[in-house]
Amino acid sequence: MPARWAAAGAWFAPGFAALLCLGPVVAQKAPSAAELEGFAARYLLVDGRTAAGHAERRNLLGALAGAPPLDAAQLTAWQARIQKLWSKQRTLEKAGDQWFWPEDKKSKAQKRGRYLVGGETKKPKGLALALHGGGLGSGDAGSAASAYGPALAKLGWVMVAPEVLEKTEHGWTDSGTEEFVLDLVDAALRTWKIDPDHVYFVGHSMGGYGSWTLGAHHADRVAAIAPSAGAPTPIFSHAGGPIVDVVEGVIPSLRNVFVSIYQSLDDPQVPPGPNRAAARLLGEAAQRWGGFAHDYWEVDGRGHAEPPGGHEAQLRKIAERVRTPVPERLVWQPVLRWKRQFHWLWWDQPVFGATLVADLDRAANRVRIQCDKPTDGLYVLLDGRVLDLAKDVEVEVGGQQVFRGRAVPSLATLVRTSDHPDPKLQFVAEVPAFTSSAK
Repeated sequence: MPARWAAAGAWFAPGFAALLCLGPVVAQKAPSAAELEGFAARYLLVDGRTAAGHAERRNLLGALAGAPPLDAAQLTAWQARIQKLWSKQRTLEKAGDQWFWPEDKKSKAQKRGRYLVGGETKKPKGLALALHGGGLGSGDAGSAASAYGPALAKLGWVMVAPEVLEKTEHGWTDSGTEEFVLDLVDAALRTWKIDPDHVYFVGHSMGGYGSWTLGAHHADRVAAIAPSAGAPTPIFSHAGGPIVDVVEGVIPSLRNVFVSIYQSLDDPQVPPGPNRAAARLLGEAAQRWGGFAHDYWEVDGRGHAEPPGGHEAQLRKIAERVRTPVPERLVWQPVLRWKRQFHWLWWDQPVFGATLVADLDRAANRVRIQCDKPTDGLYVLLDGRVLDLAKDVEVEVGGQQVFRGRAVPSLATLVRTSDHPDPKLQFVAEVPAFTSSAK
């Protein structure tokens, strides 16, 4: 898994240096304001996707929990501090063919993490991650950049076209590439003034597979996906039998993301079966849970080529789509250990393959959750957009009330949900969505 970029001291004021070099944090008395800011700065630098990084972050949150509850003025001040800390982290070059981790002769580190920037780079209205095709031993970011760049420029979106770290059959979900793509999204949001409700994943062939899977895994970060001549991995009833499903973690999590699917009937590399099945499953999910807006565009005679009218024609189908960061209903099927936040939910140890449905009942100031697996360690993240914090909040899981009471704004929760430069996914309070007897 790729490490975070550079050393902490390169980004933060000298006054934080000692705090950033601390060992394990043990809160023995109420920390000072400077200490709290140092803990927050350090939290944002630690890579919580590793086991060691996650443990360190939990330790830092324990120290931050020593801060008193935040009032409205303190909350606003802390949000401003976090925005400043975000601005000091990694950004991208605004044009050209670049490396996220350049060569370092001193440490003998080789350059890694190629990406190309194009489209509208001055005042972009959106961000598109253009994922290239390929497979085992093949694939190049340049192919996606040349295919999508001109169309994205017409839409007024900046394009970041990454290259997989390892050229495997499923390169977008192998070898740390998925983490790399999310790092690029975060860095792009720091580089340009882009509304995070206008982020899109697009791609052709293997890039279509990548936009399906990464778009679903991180559905809380994107407004729409546009897979072209690429499909999620199908599951067959038996060898040579019909397709009965697609790989876990894709269809259910896409409830609030618009999906534009392009497929040619005579595609020799990606036959229509998997994408037809995926479109059917989206329709079935819509009947079951609502949502799942999608468009299935099927033609004949195009082989494995781009759609009629080029990629611009498909991109126009998603051009007006906007993310809803706080939807009234969530459906989440976790498949990544390190993907702990999903919209207004936090699951410290997400259960792989669980299917979780969460609803906001704002009239009753209540959250209702249904899940086919135990919800130990699950929390509801709150602010005024979610429920009214001036009233008691209720949480029901499987029809049983597991929490009723006031949700108190907390610095620890604010920092916990600031792992990304996306203020619309910051929350100020949390309440448990599991029984008190859960371990």
